[in-house]
Amino acid sequence: MSDKVLVTGAAGHLGRRVVANLLAGGRIARSQIVAATRKPAELADAGVEVRRADFDDAQSLATAFAGISRILIISTDAVGRAGLRLAQHLNAIDAARKAGIRHIVYTSMPNPETSAVTFAPDHLGTEQAIAASGLSFTVLRNSWYQENLLGALPGVIKSGQWFSAAGDGRPSHVSREDCAAAAAAALAAPPPGNQTFTLTGEAARTTREVAALASEIVGKPIAVVDVTPEGLAAGMKQAGLPEVIIPMLVSFDVNAKQGGFDIVTDAVKRLSGREPRGLKDFFVANRSALLA
Repeated sequence: MSDKVLVTGAAGHLGRRVVANLLAGGRIARSQIVAATRKPAELADAGVEVRRADFDDAQSLATAFAGISRILIISTDAVGRAGLRLAQHLNAIDAARKAGIRHIVYTSMPNPETSAVTFAPDHLGTEQAIAASGLSFTVLRNSWYQENLLGALPGVIKSGQWFSAAGDGRPSHVSREDCAAAAAAALAAPPPGNQTFTLTGEAARTTREVAALASEIVGKPIAVVDVTPEGLAAGMKQAGLPEVIIPMLVSFDVNAKQGGFDIVTDAVKRLSGREPRGLKDFFVANRSALLA
């Protein structure tokens, strides 16, 4: 078999960065990199071979995975139906086994065994299925992305208030770029054996500490207002957020309060060879977006 590697979800934010890191890393020839997506036209500028892969279409997976040695399965974002994400992942794992792929790298989440996050069972079930597949594997449990803060913080900064049910939980936000670099490294040269790494940022911070850091960078005060999970959900509904995603968003805060994200590791450096980007550096680089 060839030594080709394949990245699923390659048209997404993380997938594009993984492909870019593979190209920049120099450990794999351009001709050995395959980018897979449901809509190949979106990757016309990828600079590598592109194949169609739809996790709901078994034949597309069989075709896409043919001749591949190692695969990165980036978790899907299916949230419309309970269990759909896990079913998609199981389809991909089964296709990988049938195609003779030797190694799976999978993007999971921190502590799925005990997490209160609504989709944690999907990740845990996927990890268990990979372990049972007989294939060698590397599991990357990505912490919450720094980039996700750009979704809520601009509104928080405008209002001056951050409604939170996270209490004194201390997530360690990691940059998507650092996760991409770690994933590319694990795909290019898998660590020996079957290993699980939790990818985190440089420090764990409470909501108040994140707010204080953001406030320092943008020069505007932010007051954290403690609310119950029920109060947070009610506020999200009043703000017009889609009801289908409100339980998921609330579960992030619930899990944080329970300490489910309180972890800091050196896994980014161990895999990629570089220190993870600090949250302050992220806020400085994105100050204009925070103030938008």
